[in-house]
Amino acid sequence: MTFPVVGMVGGGQLARMTHEAGIPLGIKFKLLSDTPQDSAAQVVGDVVIGDYRDLDTLRDFARGCDVITFDHEQVPTEHLRALEADGIPVRPGPDALVHAQDKGVMRARLDAIGVPCPRHRIVTDVADVVAFAAEGLPEGAAGDGFPVILKTVRGGYDGKGVWFVRSPKDAAEPFRAGVPVLAEEKVDFVRELAANVVRSPHGQAVAYPVVESQQVDGVCDTVIAPAPGIAEELALQAEELALRIAKELGVVGHLAVELFETHDGRILVNELAMRPHNSGHWTQDGAITSQFANHVRAVLDLPLGDPRPRAKWTVMANVLGGDYPDMYSAYLHCMARDPQLKIHMYGKDVKPGRKVGHVNTYGDDLDDVLDRARHAAGYLRGTITE
Repeated sequence: MTFPVVGMVGGGQLARMTHEAGIPLGIKFKLLSDTPQDSAAQVVGDVVIGDYRDLDTLRDFARGCDVITFDHEQVPTEHLRALEADGIPVRPGPDALVHAQDKGVMRARLDAIGVPCPRHRIVTDVADVVAFAAEGLPEGAAGDGFPVILKTVRGGYDGKGVWFVRSPKDAAEPFRAGVPVLAEEKVDFVRELAANVVRSPHGQAVAYPVVESQQVDGVCDTVIAPAPGIAEELALQAEELALRIAKELGVVGHLAVELFETHDGRILVNELAMRPHNSGHWTQDGAITSQFANHVRAVLDLPLGDPRPRAKWTVMANVLGGDYPDMYSAYLHCMARDPQLKIHMYGKDVKPGRKVGHVNTYGDDLDDVLDRARHAAGYLRGTITE
């Protein structure tokens, strides 16, 4: 009996957890990793160390793989087209993935298909930023239109490559990298939401409950599933929007659509990610089929699993590195205090602010579930000591 080989480009925690989801199915994984110390390289049996930016390396890696997928969006688009020309299934393919690689391409495409987004355009210099800010002022209003958000069109994540610009004098920094810059209005939002969906090559698709994503310093801190107090109509609108984006862009695998919920009851698309996503980590313990398991199913064109939640509430809290490196010693307290707690660590060295793991809690009382998750994450980090 033979089982397919999934080639995963990127050795981070997303690859590690996707590999874990494939183990019960007997799916074989081959990993292209930057270093042997990367999170997934520690647990996957077949590891190739190499540079994903080198086409020959990618081609050599792809030999023997039945499909190629990713734990990041950084592989050059032209390399993915070359793999497809070689007859290697790439999922998601380059025509879809470019919308997660390039924010300018993403905004243009979403505009073309009528998806609601913040006001935006590509800007060329500080004077152009000043003009963009002024364009957002209501007629006759005083002021200069600041603050605005500036983003490099490629390469940013977890707050990197993103600037909150309060005045023209703050607007020069993004242009120093020499890459195109996208300007967006500063959205006055109530909260951030995320709609996670998975789509297979033959068009089957499933949607997870819409979640609330809470950020601290541009990094995801806590995810609550489902989003508390969200109107049923708005949740359905967000799920349908994510499913439509996945179909229109030809996404295969997991798609996370990060959203702003505005004060006047609208949703606006902030970012897209075409891979398992931090806002879907709660599904490992809180859904019938996790985002990782469904991503594996999708890239292999297997029937997708049930995305419904197992509990009324599930909370995911990220464990960030601090000044306390010995997290294992904290297990005794965390597990004794909360026998239902699920801890997921990534095998990373502890560095201040670095995502080194996450915890999931679940139950019927949201305040209790939140408290348990935040206590565990804080105790593991060392910011809570009792």
